[in-house]
Amino acid sequence: MKLRTLSLKLPLLLFLFCSLSAFSQVKNPLFTKDHAAQKHWVDSTYDSMNLKERVGQLFMASIWSKNDNEADTIRKLIAENHIGGLIFSKGGPVKQAQLTNEFQKMSKVPLLIGMDAEWGLAMRLDSTFALPWNMTLGAIQDNQLVEEAGAAISKQTRRLGVHFNFAPVVDINTNPDNPIIGNRSFGEDKFNVTEKSLAFMRGMHREGALSSAKHFPGHGDTDSDSHKTLPTINFSAERIERVELYPYKKLIPEGLSSIMVAHLNVPDLEPTDGKPASLSKDIITDILKKELGFNGLIFTDALDMKGVSRNMEPGEVDLDAFRAGNDILLMSEDVSRASQSIMDAVNDGTISENRLALSVKKILYAKYKAGLHEFKPVSTNFLIEELYTSRDEALLEELYENAATLIKNNKAVVPVRDLSEEKIAYVNFGDDDGSVFLQQLKKYAKVDWVQADKLASLLDKLEEYDRVIIGFHKSNSSPWASYKFSNNELVWLHEIARKNKTILALFARPYALLDVKSFTNIEGILIGYQNHPLAQKKVGQIIFGAAQAKGRLPVSIQNEFPAGTGFNTKNVGRLAYGTPESVGMNSHKLQKIDSIINYAISEKMTPGAQILVARQGKVIYQKNFGYQTYEEELPVTDTTVYDLASLTKILATLPLVMELDEKEVLDFDTTLGELLPSLKGSNKSNIKLQDMLMHYARLQAWIPFYISTLDSETKGLSANYYNTLPSETYNTQVADNMFIRKDIGDTIINTIRLSDLEKTRSYKYSDLPYYLLKYYLESYYDSSLQNITQEHFYKSLGANYTGYLPKTRFDSLQIAPTENDQLWRRQVVRGYVHDQGAAMQGGIGGHAGLFSTANDVAKLMQTYLNGGSYGGKKYLREETVEKYNTCYYCEQNVRRGVGFDKPQLGSSGPTCNCLSMKSFGHSGFTGTFAWADPEEEIVYVFLSNRTFPDSTNRKLIREDIRSEIQKVIYESIDF
Repeated sequence: MKLRTLSLKLPLLLFLFCSLSAFSQVKNPLFTKDHAAQKHWVDSTYDSMNLKERVGQLFMASIWSKNDNEADTIRKLIAENHIGGLIFSKGGPVKQAQLTNEFQKMSKVPLLIGMDAEWGLAMRLDSTFALPWNMTLGAIQDNQLVEEAGAAISKQTRRLGVHFNFAPVVDINTNPDNPIIGNRSFGEDKFNVTEKSLAFMRGMHREGALSSAKHFPGHGDTDSDSHKTLPTINFSAERIERVELYPYKKLIPEGLSSIMVAHLNVPDLEPTDGKPASLSKDIITDILKKELGFNGLIFTDALDMKGVSRNMEPGEVDLDAFRAGNDILLMSEDVSRASQSIMDAVNDGTISENRLALSVKKILYAKYKAGLHEFKPVSTNFLIEELYTSRDEALLEELYENAATLIKNNKAVVPVRDLSEEKIAYVNFGDDDGSVFLQQLKKYAKVDWVQADKLASLLDKLEEYDRVIIGFHKSNSSPWASYKFSNNELVWLHEIARKNKTILALFARPYALLDVKSFTNIEGILIGYQNHPLAQKKVGQIIFGAAQAKGRLPVSIQNEFPAGTGFNTKNVGRLAYGTPESVGMNSHKLQKIDSIINYAISEKMTPGAQILVARQGKVIYQKNFGYQTYEEELPVTDTTVYDLASLTKILATLPLVMELDEKEVLDFDTTLGELLPSLKGSNKSNIKLQDMLMHYARLQAWIPFYISTLDSETKGLSANYYNTLPSETYNTQVADNMFIRKDIGDTIINTIRLSDLEKTRSYKYSDLPYYLLKYYLESYYDSSLQNITQEHFYKSLGANYTGYLPKTRFDSLQIAPTENDQLWRRQVVRGYVHDQGAAMQGGIGGHAGLFSTANDVAKLMQTYLNGGSYGGKKYLREETVEKYNTCYYCEQNVRRGVGFDKPQLGSSGPTCNCLSMKSFGHSGFTGTFAWADPEEEIVYVFLSNRTFPDSTNRKLIREDIRSEIQKVIYESIDF
């Protein structure tokens, strides 16, 4: 390409003839498949217009839909100047749709509607959808996702009656101080920018929007804003050809609809000093049209920008822009004067009719391609809903996840694997909210938010932590918002990293790192690019290995991190969090869960509930409903802790039994006599482990142990068993001011030993096996079930809300009460296990006593679904899980695995009868339920305190609320 030889120009008439010939004969981005019909409409429309109407087609006027005063101006421009198009700016979608319909109805020739929607309609409109900025998309390695982003925006612009989206931005941002491009660019590498631009454009075209690459010949290496002044590009023609023009050379052959020309001073391309590219015939006609062969529409950038309008009169600048080769004059300062100037030039022969026809017919071709030959008004029905769909949210989640970039990972600090010993602090930097990030971190581990006004105080507080995660949060309000560290923050970052193992999570443009003097002591650096809630969630998930880091840095950061830097990480099998659509489920159908549980609460079936649904290892529904009590004082939150009741069996006792099975300490044939010497010689001595865990061992359903501890006359607490204060004899706490004899465990074991067996061998659900297993496990490990479960499972799982004796770890008001017990304890039971037998054992039972949240229960159920592994750690073998999840006596109508409950046999069972026999779980007396389905990879958790204030309230069970919700979950599966 020989840019400087273009001063040898064709005679004007010859060039115009060639241009018209090329426009009509060769492949053109404005042509449709039905070219003959298109040409007929274009020619007949053109022939029907007078000179003023033809010239009017060249103008695209600006309107802010939120500004009522501007509508009158547009009405006048349509009536008097016959403008060809509108570019909408700030406002709302409904008002814009209404104005579009009105203005289209007024116009003899339908208007071409354009918008700056580089990252979606939200760039200009409220109540609409925003995709990530280009810099964020530039980090994504899967260009198909970028295409989907372009398609999503296009679908929305078309829904709003917008035909032209002034995108993609193809500027190559090689200047970190660029005040106007920056985040609007895909990055500094011309190949990456071009690939992303092509993908984005293809997505736009797929959904019928017309594209517009900008800002020609390249605005990426400027340090001033063309809205305010005229930036200068001081590069050689060779450099501009090699770098700035590279994307255009690739997009043009692929059908680029239009190009927007910038207001830039480019001395090596335009010999006239200070003449903007937008007014340069050398740049537009000679380079863009002739050399690059572009025959699509050419837009000026806004003609009211100071970069072009500062030294010229309104009307004069428009005429020069048209003479230079532009087709559409965007945002003229004075359409009437400009229109008259162009008509005068046509009338006096300065501008030929052929030249005018070339641009006007190109505009008409574009209108036909946009469907304006069959214009239909924009429907305002469900407009807001259709401009922000669940499909868009799923795409947004995928974009932020794929963009997140790990640029430093010393000693594989990310993902964090061992949670059992880690004590983690979160420190927030920046001036924007980081609460979403912190809450996401807390879903995986105990993370404390550590704050201080002084550096010394902060460093003192951080001494007790093993790891510090710093979140740098800057405003996500616009791509031009402030993004830099403060001087204090740079000092604090250096000092924290010098003394602590530190991971820095950056929720701002990567250029913020340019001010960091040294990265030596920072072990891990993750870039989320924007402080969007989804970016915060995804970075948090990557830190703990629930999602993978995949992005690549789109710009260079000093010499340390060149463009393209990025480490991939692996998913270690922890639960991720996302949208239903991302795992093939329908969010609209899932919303029916809300109405079911709200109905249950309104009918006083339970005062509140936590409900969680996960699929394919991702939590896609997690909501809290109601309050802890009907007084509606404490709302249920993610961290409200519930009494799990019988879920304790499969979440505490059973995994320990399975673990010992793997170690060959016991097996299905192990007898009670072998487990507990005190049962040798009893009628239970030969009962096998398998049979009792399948409730097929003739054991009684339950024994009300507490009744024998009541005074036979008063029915109150017997002084032989209870005291209001602890002592050496009464050392087991049952409830507030209620302590039972320390030898009560012996009494319980002996009572079970002496109890009768059922006469016939048949299925009968019984708590008794888990009483016995508790004593066996505690004897084997010489430790309490509380400590064993923590050390073997909960700590390393990050199940920080799970365990026995919740009052020792949480404030009482964080724990949902289970009953106002007027029969035995004579008090509100809050923070103590509801089950009387477990309470008599000091709150630590094998069948009950565990407290937790829905999120933690899901981790444990997902461990089973993963075949015994979670977070990169193998807790159980897959074959062991399968062994205990098998229904061995289904022929005898025993609806149980070994410890696990199973779905219905016939009409009887705990589930919705809509899932496979491979599924498993358990339910609890207090209103709890946890279920896992290997076939659909679904985990469903329902926690409530339906027993409050009265445990005889069985409405939740009678109306089968938990199963009704499960039915909705399965009806919501799309694929």
